[in-house]
Formats: sequence, C-alpha cells, structure tokens
Amino acid sequence: MQYIDMHCDSLMTLFYEDRERAELFESQYTAVDFRRMKEGNALAQFFAIFVIPRDRYDMHGIQAVSDEEYIRTLYRYFCDNLERHGDVIAIARNAGELRANRDAGKMSAVLTVEDGRTVDGKLENVKRYYDMGVRAMNLTWNAENCFGFPNSRDPEIMGRGLTEFGKSAVEYMQELGMLVDVSHLSDGGFYDVAGICRKPFIASHSNARELSPHPRNLTDEMIRVLGEMGGVAGLNFGPEFLNADTNCPDSTAALIAEHAAYLRDKGGIQCVAIGTDFDGIEGNLEIADSAGMELLAEALRKRGFTESEVELVFYKNVLRVMEDAMR
Repeated sequence: MQYIDMHCDSLMTLFYEDRERAELFESQYTAVDFRRMKEGNALAQFFAIFVIPRDRYDMHGIQAVSDEEYIRTLYRYFCDNLERHGDVIAIARNAGELRANRDAGKMSAVLTVEDGRTVDGKLENVKRYYDMGVRAMNLTWNAENCFGFPNSRDPEIMGRGLTEFGKSAVEYMQELGMLVDVSHLSDGGFYDVAGICRKPFIASHSNARELSPHPRNLTDEMIRVLGEMGGVAGLNFGPEFLNADTNCPDSTAALIAEHAAYLRDKGGIQCVAIGTDFDGIEGNLEIADSAGMELLAEALRKRGFTESEVELVFYKNVLRVMEDAMR
C-alpha cells in the first residue's frame, strides 16, 4: 500500500547527528530515509525544517547558529540529497509534480516548515519560503510567535487566537498555495484558521484528544470542523499522543488504528491521514521507521476499515488536499 506521511523531523536529526555527511538514503540516525521509504512503499514524505528552540543547542552539545543559518543548512541537506538520489526521489511542490514523479517511478519529497517564528511578521518571508519550495507551514510550535499562540495546558493561553498578522498570513498562504498547518496551534488559533480558510487546511501530526488528552490533539468539534472543510489530520505515532495516560511510553499499530477509527467517526473518513512525527518522537514504537507502514494497514483492516478506506487514509486524502490547496 502506498502512503504519504505529512510530518517527520529527519532533517533536524541530521543536523544533530550527521552534520558532515547529512545522508538521507541510508541513515543509522534517522527513522526516515529513502531506502526504508522505498521498502515501505512511500508515495511521498513531507520533510519539516523544524526551527529548533535555542536551548536545543546546549541540550545536544553543539555550537549554536542563527536561525537563518540553521534553515539554510537544513534546506541544503534537503536539496543535496534529492540531487544525489534523483533516480529514486524528487521534490513535489504540488499534486501534479507528485503524479509526474510517480509516473517516472520516483517517490516525492515535500518541504515544510515547523514553527513560523522566523517569518517575523513579514509576508515577504512567507513568500521567500514558498519560493524555496516550502508547501506547508506549522504556524506555531510550543511558544507564542508572530502568528499567534501555541497549544497549552493553560486554558487562558489555549483560548487565544491568531494575531492580526497571523490572520493576514493565513489568507496569503492560501492564496499562494501553501498548506496552513494547525498542529501545535492553540484551540483559539484553530478556530481562527477555520474561519479564514476557504480551502482545506491540515493538522499534520495530531490525534484525538478524547482518547489521549494531550493539548496538541484535536477535540471532537475540531475534528468535525476539519472534516467539513475538507482538511486532514495526520495520525501521530508518538506515545504521548496515543494513550489515555500521556506518560505511557508505548506506541502500537492498534492504538494508531483506534485513533484513526475515532477520527473517521467524528470527522468522516475523508479527514484521516498519516503524520508519523518520525524523528520527533520517542518510546516503545511498534512502527519504528518508514519500512513498517504495512503494520498500520493491517491494524486498520482489523478495525474494520475497507481496502478503499485504507487507501484514503494512506494517501488519497492527502493527495486530494494537495490538489485543492497546494500550488
């Protein structure tokens, strides 16, 4: 079964662990690489440039660089790997390019940004990222920025929405054809996005809050709204987003399928997709890398998903969103 994964942090992992080689064909450091993508029958992988917090440098014992240098470095990793391995994978900036890559026997790589803080309140920076090939952006990570407020266990913060710039930027992103990504955003921000967007938007790596009470997950009402607007939520494989006890370290295919069934029931089968968060998650992962995706297909079938529904979850829903909202 082919699949599209809407989120991984593998470029960040190369920055931490393999800065000299930065090799993505076969990596001992990442959960996502081109060899295992091919083994797992990937149609496309979204690769995030996650703009890391400043304290991550000390945490990993590496020399700090400016955000701009960091972004340029990860962008170079992305471009260099696609150039080196152009026989198996190529960039996709829209659904048409993805289909052309597939027809040529290649997988596709979609470039994204996680945390829009470096946009710095300037629409020209959104356009600059678009011109680099970025086709989806998480508006926030876990701190306030020029777009608005993050997910939080503080109800006051969680209720805050987008800034005036954030509202303008969301409109501009939809005009350009860059997907608006609400994973990590506050609940107030989610509803602001829903009120502004006229095309589908995504929650690239978020599950159901009713099953796992992490504030990054989606409420039943948010799932309903996302589905009604033609958007998708990517099933996150991280244990803290799957379990009723968010401290439980276990991630199983059956748990992921449970969230898939819940999303389907609350938002319709059209809103369910995959957003593994590989290389951004830890724990006892039954599906530990790109090669293991068939385990999820089997778990969905056991939950009663038909073959056509599994195809929708695995790639067809995301491909539709790309057709509708990405240029």
